[in-house]
Amino acid sequence: MSETLNIIGGGMAGSEAAWQAAQMGVNVVIHEMRPQVKTFAHQTADLGEMVCSNSFRSDDHEQNAVGLLHWEMLQAEGVIIKTAYEHRLPAGGALAVDREVFAKSVTRKLKAHPKIMIVNKEIDSLPQSGHWIVATGPLTSSALGASLVKATGRDALAFFDAIAPILYYDSIDMSKAWMQSRYDKGETEAERTAYLNCPMDKSQYERFIDALLEAEKTEFHEGETAGYFDGCLPIEVMAERGRETLRFGPMKPVGLTNPHSSQKPYAVVQLRRDNALGTLYNIVGFQTKMKYGAQKEVLRQIPGLEAAEFARLGGIHRNTFLNSPTLLDHQMRLKTAPHLRFAGQITGVEGYVESAAMGLLAGRMAASEILGKPLPSVPEDTALGALMLHITGGADAKTFQPMNVNFGLFRPIEGTKNGRKGRKERYKAYTDRAKSAWQDWLAKAPLDA
Repeated sequence: MSETLNIIGGGMAGSEAAWQAAQMGVNVVIHEMRPQVKTFAHQTADLGEMVCSNSFRSDDHEQNAVGLLHWEMLQAEGVIIKTAYEHRLPAGGALAVDREVFAKSVTRKLKAHPKIMIVNKEIDSLPQSGHWIVATGPLTSSALGASLVKATGRDALAFFDAIAPILYYDSIDMSKAWMQSRYDKGETEAERTAYLNCPMDKSQYERFIDALLEAEKTEFHEGETAGYFDGCLPIEVMAERGRETLRFGPMKPVGLTNPHSSQKPYAVVQLRRDNALGTLYNIVGFQTKMKYGAQKEVLRQIPGLEAAEFARLGGIHRNTFLNSPTLLDHQMRLKTAPHLRFAGQITGVEGYVESAAMGLLAGRMAASEILGKPLPSVPEDTALGALMLHITGGADAKTFQPMNVNFGLFRPIEGTKNGRKGRKERYKAYTDRAKSAWQDWLAKAPLDA
């Protein structure tokens, strides 16, 4: 009887790891604690549920590192990215999905796979033997977290992550708001109108900032200290850094034209379609730690949202991750317990795509070990390889923080003029080099190994 791969967690990383290993012929058991044990952020028991937003970010695989990551995962037959394309919503240059339909589809595919079994039960301590991938994500249960601290001999690092509100489209005043993608991005009319915009003049913006700063917020528990991840800052924290910060961030007014007024907006709040029906919209970049009552009061000050009704309010939660450069080897195994691999956000990557990408590698590595067929090293010039290098030794362990994929993680391209290429030329060179290296690696490490 073949050995079984056990995976703790059925999020992006766990789902992808299970799929990759099963496709290689290994029996897999996914241990998912929901719905028996619920979390603050999850709404369902589905695998691959998206809780922060419905976007996989830019789909430009020639000029954007996350778009390149999409491409690499698609070439590797990744279930997460393939399912995202199957349920894609118009979103300009971004890859956004109907999150409910997406998660149900991922769940259906995994349940239907003959090599995958799903067990809905909490694993509250690290197993002492077998083949395991820990992919519990940012909301690792307190019991398992305590077991992890005991196993590593040090506290896990932590930051606080926030999620944005979602509201009902029919509660938006379209006499003030309008549909338009920034710079009219997108090839079709549906893509160009995937975003909804609410304009503010200067006085409205100033009042909004005052309200944000004065609003009642969720505070940390006594003795709890952590930093925020800069890619997912609450809007109140951004406002505290300067009154104009939001206007140069999620509320920037550039690339948009208000059809209701000849006056150029001083700031714009953007909302992105959250489901295929177009009945739900999430407020882009508006992660928040305001208390629920304060959220409604403050967000209804936004022109067009005076009567907004919310399907889900924003919130804040503790997001745990390992000091991976210290604790993990180059196979993403715990150095002190190599039967345990880690994948996803707990390793110190940030974002849905990055989490699934680490699951893809962990699943293949674990399956190859079980099958006795070692994989060649993942090329560092690829997006997946650059992320893995970051978490397994490329970053300074003393200052290690979660990271989205970006071209700053890539080995430099030798330039021409003054040692540097132009940005567009440089990014294209990164992606060309990565695609070649990734295709070569996939040819040497086929999925049906």
